[in-house]
Amino acid sequence: MYVILVYDIKTDEGGARASRGVFKTCKKYLTHVQKSVFEGEIRPALLKKLQAELKPYIRKNKDSVLVFISREERWLQKEFWGKIDEKTSNFF
Repeated sequence: MYVILVYDIKTDEGGARASRGVFKTCKKYLTHVQKSVFEGEIRPALLKKLQAELKPYIRKNKDSVLVFISREERWLQKEFWGKIDEKTSNFF
């Protein structure tokens, strides 16, 4: 399956630690696209593992992670408005 993962970590006490943890964990499984956006192919079992590894960093009352799931990348239409980042240029 193909996923786009977006996270939002509140910048308060503990936010920097949470943000670093989420970033490092996501980078193990997906491609970093923009500040708090990752995307890539991932098996369902690895997505569950990613979710479990993120759990200690996500503070339920302050932070959020949003995951868009598609069967395959080809079912997504991607448009860049503004600067095209080289990290995602291989997805055209």
